[in-house]
Amino acid sequence: MLSTFASRAGAWLGSALFAALLMSSGAAVAGNQKEEAMADSVRLALERAIRDGRPPKPVFRDASSEARYRQWFEAMSSRLKRRLPDDQMRTEFLESAWYEATRAGLDPGMVLGLIQVESAYRKYAVSIVGARGYMQVMPFWTKVIGDSNRRALFDMQTNLRYGCSILRMYIDMEGGNLYLALGRYNGSRGKPEYPNAVLAAWKNWEFKAAATTIALN
Repeated sequence: MLSTFASRAGAWLGSALFAALLMSSGAAVAGNQKEEAMADSVRLALERAIRDGRPPKPVFRDASSEARYRQWFEAMSSRLKRRLPDDQMRTEFLESAWYEATRAGLDPGMVLGLIQVESAYRKYAVSIVGARGYMQVMPFWTKVIGDSNRRALFDMQTNLRYGCSILRMYIDMEGGNLYLALGRYNGSRGKPEYPNAVLAAWKNWEFKAAATTIALN
């Protein structure tokens, strides 16, 4: 039992160290996402998701949902201010991140954690294997499901849309297993370092709505 505990502790420490090194270095660390063999229906769904030109403005089903979003936005804006000090840029980024994450059925906090690990919130980050932007999207995706415009991956909303749509596809491919899907996103499926780093970073962006209701204007 002691040896099992030690091995688990070692694995956790290794993942924690890996995450710390990523956060401190500021490097873009995306693995080599691979072009997947996918059914025509999946490819078509991804193409439609990428082409959707609606602006990333939140739409709410009721006042409670809007109040919760406002709480989330204020909390995340405060946490993100050091990384994105410009108020307008930070607002546009959070609106887009929330929109694209929820649109893809992802937790916005998890997406923010992934971006922290992938690019340290650098819009023009490029990894050693050529992945681009906030979510470190490999350029081949623009040919597979886009219009072959690789430069568009440096556009904020385009990058977030590609990244969230691709991660959603991987989660579906892995039957809902986020751990394996994150590994596939990084090109390191089955290895613990990257998924554990993202899951650890996610904790920095967790959010719980306050019990009190915010008055709406």
